[in-house]
Amino acid sequence: MDLLLDVGNTRLKWGLHDGQAWQAQGALALTELDGWPAVVAGFPPLARVLGANVAGPDVAARLASALALRVDWLRPVDAACGVSNQYLNPARLGADRWAALIGARALHAGASLVVTSGTATTVDVLDAEGVFRGGLILPGLSLMRQSLARNTAQLPPDEGRFATWPRQTEDAILSGCIHAQVGAIERMFRQLDGLPEPLCLLNGGAAPALLPHLGCPLRVVDNLVLEGLVRVLAADTFPASAGID
Repeated sequence: MDLLLDVGNTRLKWGLHDGQAWQAQGALALTELDGWPAVVAGFPPLARVLGANVAGPDVAARLASALALRVDWLRPVDAACGVSNQYLNPARLGADRWAALIGARALHAGASLVVTSGTATTVDVLDAEGVFRGGLILPGLSLMRQSLARNTAQLPPDEGRFATWPRQTEDAILSGCIHAQVGAIERMFRQLDGLPEPLCLLNGGAAPALLPHLGCPLRVVDNLVLEGLVRVLAADTFPASAGID
């Protein structure tokens, strides 16, 4: 069994894959990593461990210390698994975005808008030839709402609901943040005009909140980063061409 790790800004997502299919997946808040050894204790014997980490070396070390074998960490390179990285400095692309692009390339043959809606929202363009053309990073839905509550004197932090015509402040805040997220995604999707079979691949914790409001062709993919990591493991050239630390 192989273990794949997606270490984000606030959560660890993990998956067990037997080479044919996912056998288990789960998630753990980074504030609850004291419980990671108990999770690991329930795993079957592991062959390999591969992760994408944007939470820093201390978190990586804590995760690795509970495992009895080496953990490989993905790093972006110029090209791997059918994806060409056109970032001006390919190594500066986040490992999670790189893995998500590889996952998107495996799941959809046409042009993709790869959207991860977590602590941050990333919106990346992948053309039908597998070329990553570039993308956006903006505050995630919760972060947008929290920043308004934290940095303004009289705006309430209470939960609101989406409304077409918001008539109370809580609803105005949530509706405005959703419009901002959806607007960025749909503006980027329009840049796929003329590319073959354009599709938005949406994943992340805020996906259910954004899904009803998006007007572009889309598919929700749970754990797209894990889908990319398992493709890296399956590559004949692993680990040399994938960018592994």
